[in-house]
Amino acid sequence: MGISDTLRSMARVLKLATRPDGEEFSLSLRICALGLIIVGVFGFIIQLVAALLLGSGA
Repeated sequence: MGISDTLRSMARVLKLATRPDGEEFSLSLRICALGLIIVGVFGFIIQLVAALLLGSGA
């Protein structure tokens, strides 16, 4: 698959793509925010456990 095939494929995808409506955009935004919150909570828990096990160093 050459560069010209790749560019044609990209152009075809862009022609078929449509903008999301308001409801779809809102749902995507909520899902992304929820994912960020979950990752942040896991990171905080790991940090808290590490600080408790290793000591705060203060």
